[in-house]
Amino acid sequence: MTVTYTSHVATSRYLSNFLRLLIRWRGSIYKLVWMDLLLFLVLYLTLTLSYRYLMNDSVRNVFEGIVAYCSNFSTLIPLSFVLGFFVALVMGRWWAQYKAIPWPDSIALLVSSSIHGADDRARAMRRTIMRYVCLCQVIVFTMISPSVKKRFPSYNQIVEAGLLQEGEKSIIEVLDNAFPYYPKHWMPIVWAASIVNRARRESKIRDDYAVKSIIDELNSFRGWCGFLLYYDWVSVPLVYTQVVTLATYSFFLCAVMGHQWVDSEKSKSNPSINQNTIFKYCPILTVLQFFFYMGWLKVAESLINPFGEDDDDFELNWMIDRNLTVSYLIVDEMHQEHPHLIKDQYWDEVFPNELPYTDESKRPMHPQPSTHKLGHSKSTLSMDERRHVHEGIHTPSVVYHSGSRDSLFEPRDDVRSPAYSEKPARSEVVIVQPSSKSMGHETRTLPLYNHILVFVFVVFAVNLEELIDQRNRERRERMRHRYQDMRSIQRSNNSRFVLTVLPSPTEGSMARLLSEDGEEEEDLNPGSGSTGRPNKPEKKN
Repeated sequence: MTVTYTSHVATSRYLSNFLRLLIRWRGSIYKLVWMDLLLFLVLYLTLTLSYRYLMNDSVRNVFEGIVAYCSNFSTLIPLSFVLGFFVALVMGRWWAQYKAIPWPDSIALLVSSSIHGADDRARAMRRTIMRYVCLCQVIVFTMISPSVKKRFPSYNQIVEAGLLQEGEKSIIEVLDNAFPYYPKHWMPIVWAASIVNRARRESKIRDDYAVKSIIDELNSFRGWCGFLLYYDWVSVPLVYTQVVTLATYSFFLCAVMGHQWVDSEKSKSNPSINQNTIFKYCPILTVLQFFFYMGWLKVAESLINPFGEDDDDFELNWMIDRNLTVSYLIVDEMHQEHPHLIKDQYWDEVFPNELPYTDESKRPMHPQPSTHKLGHSKSTLSMDERRHVHEGIHTPSVVYHSGSRDSLFEPRDDVRSPAYSEKPARSEVVIVQPSSKSMGHETRTLPLYNHILVFVFVVFAVNLEELIDQRNRERRERMRHRYQDMRSIQRSNNSRFVLTVLPSPTEGSMARLLSEDGEEEEDLNPGSGSTGRPNKPEKKN
């Protein structure tokens, strides 16, 4: 089964948790590469000793030439590129095969909730359906996994395990003899679907929708089992695997020669180099390079078929036992069973404010959004003012009423209403000349036309409230007339119903509607208004 180590790396510490994983043997890289590394070192030392003690000068010269050639041109092999893409492909395929393994839990839940009855007939239907589902999975596993095939080498062992009956075995064998080239994993699913239809005819299933749901789940289970067979039939292209293998082993055959420590002219002229005897007989960096690249290849070799018997392969035998046990528990032992219904401890509180913590698990802070610490911007300039500062244009700031934009409104003390109350407006106008510190430039005298524009703006700002009130009154009046023109109420004789007729718009009403396009529609209640003054009641037609 896959070697898991998540509990050892759950929390990061001062010393890397991965260092503790280096001392493991099961599922480790040492277990995969130690034999290849041993052969590499034996071959390397054999060539080294032959060069040091067995070769004469002429043979040494030839050997040194081969070493120089391999050392200079071994880097032409793009080993990192080839291995990287190959391992990425194998890892993606490895995880996709695990996700393709079907689990019968959803089928068991549907069968238990849809096939009703506590008699032996209903119980046999539920158990047989789930046995057929697990039988389909076992047949597929025997075709793709050597470990499962060793456990169930023939149908006799499946019969002995209780997943198959003698009569069912004879039916499958007859079809195997008639059609020997096609797998028969779908036959138990066909039997299970027939039992579902029989349960519907016998009123064990109360509606057709439940039948459809169960059939859909059975079909989905059969489809995922077929996907496992497809992964087994269609492997990674052989040419890609051959290219990666040849590139890796060719690289290290060149490294055996190219990384030899030879007596060059430089080493002969400098005797201190020859004193490092350990580097002559133990190529440390070459061993590390072999360890990394060969380990990379062994990872792909181990994961290319996750249904084998490697340490990181999937434990399919455990899945078979688990699926059959859980299926029988759901459809038989736990069928229509649940604990007594009682009030929970938060019944009166509706929901808990916070669930309790232990001292070791309590966190000092709750999760917060990433922008919760960001306050308001330090600069109070508007976008136009910032643009003017950037372009070198100086305009005065006109602060009316209370002298600040932010202080026009303040929250009410009454917590029952989230609305804001208006502060009394002042009649004076304060003209503020921006300082050189805030503008980033020296203060300059404003032109005359700027003073005129400021004066006009101030005059209109003083009468701003009156203009707003007048605008609201005119808008309400137009809306009231438009509503009265388009609405007519008719009541027929001796009728309890009132008919509201909306006539086709006239040219005048269309002109008014087009002229008022883009305005905000307000509530037609006569008593509502932005100024708070009550209007006269309207007359009903």
